[in-house]
Amino acid sequence: MIWLIGCKGMLGRELSIILEESGLPFSGTDSEVDITDMSALENFIKNKSFNWIINCAAYTAVDKAEDDTDLCNRINVLGAENISICSKKIGARFIHISTDYVFDGKGSVPYKEDDLTNPIGVYGLTKRKGEILVLENNPNSYIIRTAWLYGIYGNNFVKTMIKLMNEKNELKIVDDQRGSPTWAFDLALVISNLIQKSMSNVIFPFGIYHYTNEGNITWYNFACEIFSAGKEIGLINNECKLIPCTSMDYPAKVKRPAFSVLDKNKIKNIFDISIPDWKESLKEYLKLCAH
Repeated sequence: MIWLIGCKGMLGRELSIILEESGLPFSGTDSEVDITDMSALENFIKNKSFNWIINCAAYTAVDKAEDDTDLCNRINVLGAENISICSKKIGARFIHISTDYVFDGKGSVPYKEDDLTNPIGVYGLTKRKGEILVLENNPNSYIIRTAWLYGIYGNNFVKTMIKLMNEKNELKIVDDQRGSPTWAFDLALVISNLIQKSMSNVIFPFGIYHYTNEGNITWYNFACEIFSAGKEIGLINNECKLIPCTSMDYPAKVKRPAFSVLDKNKIKNIFDISIPDWKESLKEYLKLCAH
């Protein structure tokens, strides 16, 4: 039995559908079980038999986190710690989702799992603290760092771009931040496959893994492809000029990592998977949006 925490979020909803279609028994919870309250977690697991716990719950409002440090810490640090303690107590394996924001983005080659972390904002700092506590409290844990996530459910860059491209005659898009877009569906499939293969006695070492779609681009490049592919299938019916700009043109409370590319060799080799290219996944996603 699987406990999926954060089942109503972007990744959680994709996972719910995949787990259901795969015939994997699971119980999904969202805000009705407060992960910052240990007694709430203990009450929920009472008389239940969970072999796996997946945590898709997180505080992800990067700018807002700078002022809302207490709540961000409670969800990303205390929440992760509480769940890891509970999972260890009941002997469950734990899958925890993390982020590229644990790195400062000053690198120029894809970050490996054991590279030095150096978060540059409250959000990244809390996610890194959460990672440490997860591994300390339950060594039988998988931490999957991802980046630039988008999907059918919830707000994201792709949805925002499609909306604005249909409304505006021109848009300025940041061209000095590089990363790898990740379709939530692809990540959810990897998580589901990890569990299914483990149930067949395939052994995957616990620890930190990186997963994004293949390839890397800037937000401007990403927007250009969204526009081109969106026009082709009728999602965008407007002529919108895209103008590259720098991060300085969009002042924010916290600096974004300039280079967020994650090395995925570890997950590809150990999980024996091939990862779709970001362009392929984007096109599949847009086809779903068009229907």
